Amino acid sequence: MGDVVTNPNGVVDQASVLRTARRIVVKVGSSLVTNEGRGLDEEAIGHWCEQLASLVQQGRELIMVSSGAVAEGMKRLGWTARPKEINELQAAAAVGQMGLVQMYETKLRGCGVGSAQVLLTHADLADRERYLNARSTLLTLLQLGVVPVINENDTVVNDEIKFGDNDTLGALVANLVEADVLVILTDQRGLYTADPRRDPSATFVHVARAGDAQLEAMAGGAGSGIGKGGMITKILAAKRAAGSGASTVIAWGREPQVLQRLCEGEAIGTCLLAQTPKNQARKRWMADHLQLRGAVMVDAGAAGKIVGEGKSLLPIGMTAVEGEFSRGDVIAVRDPAGLEIARGLANYASSEARLLCRKSSSDFERLLGYVAEPEMIHRDNLVLARG
Repeated sequence: MGDVVTNPNGVVDQASVLRTARRIVVKVGSSLVTNEGRGLDEEAIGHWCEQLASLVQQGRELIMVSSGAVAEGMKRLGWTARPKEINELQAAAAVGQMGLVQMYETKLRGCGVGSAQVLLTHADLADRERYLNARSTLLTLLQLGVVPVINENDTVVNDEIKFGDNDTLGALVANLVEADVLVILTDQRGLYTADPRRDPSATFVHVARAGDAQLEAMAGGAGSGIGKGGMITKILAAKRAAGSGASTVIAWGREPQVLQRLCEGEAIGTCLLAQTPKNQARKRWMADHLQLRGAVMVDAGAAGKIVGEGKSLLPIGMTAVEGEFSRGDVIAVRDPAGLEIARGLANYASSEARLLCRKSSSDFERLLGYVAEPEMIHRDNLVLARG
């Protein structure tokens, strides 16, 4: 799974987007989670968790990005209008997050699947080292069959670093873990060519290209009094997710068995297709948009495994380290002749890498006092310089 099917003209087939997806990020908005602000909707959350658990048990990897902490906090505090002061928003989030995560844990555990709470800020994904740490944690949770439940860390952010809405957060998480698809569950059926409440000639958009400028004009309008988004934030999120090769589906969250049916290939909602395959998007990002901070030299055996077999770079195959770099920086991998054969994200800083040259992973704790990963560069974070 994970390879999107195309038709003979090379265009992505809409039905295959979810049917073949292995790693899926699901984002659900505040109005759905809290039943329009009346408090956590236990029945709705239960239905989504049943579907998440079923898909995990089928071998898929699911991440839930859930709004609702602020709205639940408002309800618990007796507030009827969303506050504008950042300290009050943070207080509401702190109160509401308790109930939100408990609800997901209870429902997922009842379906036989574990869950984990992950709170993120923009700074976590803007900083290379924290980005790599967050990615490593999420991928480990997915390997363990656990469903990460992600929300913005509203209790510590301020106006300058807030994502602004969880649609954006969903797209950033899709980029972070290289998801195949982002599913945005909302209180609307999907995207129309205009607001159907005001324009009776508006037609439903079943499928379109993510990033198409015309979509933004169709999606004008603000969010509800409970949420901060609106259709425009979903269109922009789809554009962002497409940058890493993930297509986006926008669908009504109360559609019966919506996730299960989407994964069976049923066309529900609006599908916004990424035009660049995931592997090409990742390679372009790694190769063209990140500055090299240093390099490691490898022996012929390691070079052969990286180029010929698509393997990760292990420290035991490293012979020397050039430059000064931190964990998460992009570095070059050079063969014995000094030619760049690949580049990728370093799991260890240059000072640590020098200690690990020619060493087995069993020596890492003795040399460093800890073990981050057994690889210097994992193959998922490694792209070949040629071919």
